[in-house]
Amino acid sequence: MTDKLKTEGKFTYAEAGEGPAIIVLHGLMGALSNFEATFIYFSNNGYKVLIPELPLYSLPLLKTNVKNLALFLKDFLAHKKIDKAILLGNSLGGHIALYFTKHYKLKVSALVLTGSSGLYEKAMGDSFPKRGNYEYIEQKARAVFYNPEVATKEMVDGVYAIVNNRNTVLKTLAIAKSAIRHNMANDLPEMKQPTCIIWGKQDTVTPPEVAIDFQKLLPDAELFWIDECGHAAMMEKPEEFNNFLHNWLISKKI
Repeated sequence: MTDKLKTEGKFTYAEAGEGPAIIVLHGLMGALSNFEATFIYFSNNGYKVLIPELPLYSLPLLKTNVKNLALFLKDFLAHKKIDKAILLGNSLGGHIALYFTKHYKLKVSALVLTGSSGLYEKAMGDSFPKRGNYEYIEQKARAVFYNPEVATKEMVDGVYAIVNNRNTVLKTLAIAKSAIRHNMANDLPEMKQPTCIIWGKQDTVTPPEVAIDFQKLLPDAELFWIDECGHAAMMEKPEEFNNFLHNWLISKKI
């Protein structure tokens, strides 16, 4: 998706389509390309889709946390003159969406969560491989998916680079600690936005019981399961993911 990226000031993002805005929020190890199928599908089916690059490794260390990533999202919406948006987040991206919704409810028309952190304290730390040789990193990256072949060499190379750089390791750990501090369990009952939860049945990073808890705690949530699928449903089973989400959006008239 690098050919679709544009940079304006502090924002680098992909954008396509016209209609209600869907803001896609990637995870800690997630590249924008993880959402390519979703980006193409919804931008061709009546939505404006935007995927900003989150400043996971460019904020000062003391500001590398969920709160400041949510403030970045607020600034991005203001930059794009978007008053209200659908927030779609995977893993850490889901957590940022939830934290943002807590503080800026009127700016969120709907939530879409897939493999989201925010409830399960181990999700961030356990999904982040410690330093090690390439084969170990490859094994950890592949374990995120039900089908290990989804973890391409390019993806493994990206994770390997992150875990072998002191600066990015420190910032990754800072985000992980911040995610644990900002557990959203007590806040979810106040989030009245329609919420679509799409979860891989074989997600080992944020296990299925996490999705069930999200559904119980959010007042207006529907849960959809994708079988033979791990932590990144929009990447491993894009057609099923897009069908579930599109049908849900139609049913909610969003």
